[in-house]
Amino acid sequence: MTRKLSLLATFMFATLMPAIALAAPAGGVETSGSERAVYGLAMAIAIGLAAMGGGLGQGRAVSAALEGICRNPNSAGKVLVPMLLGLAFIESLVIFALLISFQIGGYVAPSIGG
Repeated sequence: MTRKLSLLATFMFATLMPAIALAAPAGGVETSGSERAVYGLAMAIAIGLAAMGGGLGQGRAVSAALEGICRNPNSAGKVLVPMLLGLAFIESLVIFALLISFQIGGYVAPSIGG
């Protein structure tokens, strides 16, 4: 019972914290050129790390799938679909990192709260 309660509490925390953060009033403070440069650097690091991690993950996934197919060629049909699904999930995380990096730079305005 405590495990279910802790899982529920974790889920509620993870889903409600972004809503609380987006409910904060806008600061309306202008940024200087040096601050924009730091934001640009943060954007580059965020998407660079995400792309590197995604590329490494996709490489390992494809390598393991091909190794399994080479060991048992009859399993190619059973391995292909889960591998492609896994690759799509990995790529979606990289796309999320791209959106977060644009959010850091202020190029995407939050649309929640009017």
